[in-house]
Amino acid sequence: MQPSDFSPNSAVDLGARKAALEREAKQRAEESAGRSNPYAVNVDEANFQAEVLERSMSAPVVLAVLAGWSEQSKQVESALDRLSSASGGNWFLAKLDSEASPQLVQALRVPTTPMIIVAVQGQVMPGPAGPATQEQLRDWLGQVFSALAEQGMLPPGHPGTVEGEPSAEEAQQPEQPAVDPVDAEAQAALERGDLAAAEAAYAKAVEASPDDVEAKLKLAQVRLVGRLQDVDAGAVRQAAADDPENVAAQCAVADIDMYGGKFEDAFDRLITTVKRTSDDDRNKARTHLLTLFELLPPGDPRVGAARRKLTSALF
Repeated sequence: MQPSDFSPNSAVDLGARKAALEREAKQRAEESAGRSNPYAVNVDEANFQAEVLERSMSAPVVLAVLAGWSEQSKQVESALDRLSSASGGNWFLAKLDSEASPQLVQALRVPTTPMIIVAVQGQVMPGPAGPATQEQLRDWLGQVFSALAEQGMLPPGHPGTVEGEPSAEEAQQPEQPAVDPVDAEAQAALERGDLAAAEAAYAKAVEASPDDVEAKLKLAQVRLVGRLQDVDAGAVRQAAADDPENVAAQCAVADIDMYGGKFEDAFDRLITTVKRTSDDDRNKARTHLLTLFELLPPGDPRVGAARRKLTSALF
């Protein structure tokens, strides 16, 4: 695991993407909130024919050629995910990892990433390359679909638009609540990679309303991602294994486990560290454990169990 695995984008839209920390508790809520995208698929050499060329015979396929290390690719991917989620199946999004499928990228004559390609009726048409906002992508796709409709290249019933018509069921759904301004500020900060600004936004919210449980959770999550920015997981795990009394290494591994959803492993590691250390080292391990408790909602049974174990370890 490299530092890039803990990019600020891991915490972007914490209300929607904190599943890495609360996967068990939040999965159903995320799905019911429509955060999953049923119109997107990852492609490579093995399924390109079926998922892109053959599928394009019945609906346009927007192929996004991306690089996992590129922030521009991540921004384009997020924008296209939002657009395709709202398409109602008017078109499908296919995501191609340029590093995993270099021969396919070469065959498609992709000069740089990110790049957009539209496939329709088995034909591929190159689109824009480089960074693009959601609005720019919407405008470009709208022009493409409109032109395809005029040429009769879209399937019958396709409206020739980016967004789909809402179903009767969707039309009856109540309006979504307005976006919380604190979340909006933090989200914007995270999207530009400014963890400090995101942390400050949530810290200010907690200071103004100490009982705001959601803001406390998100503040703890941003701080966790911040601590992991420069961590080499393999190195710290080895250091922790070599020296069980290395409190810094034990705390770093506990952070990694929390990020990966292994909450009890993280708690037990630090409780064991509390037992085998003393004085300042013991207090550092105890204090860090308390910060990890803040990553789960109040009343979580795993926190309650860990608190009881900590009490036993201390006394």
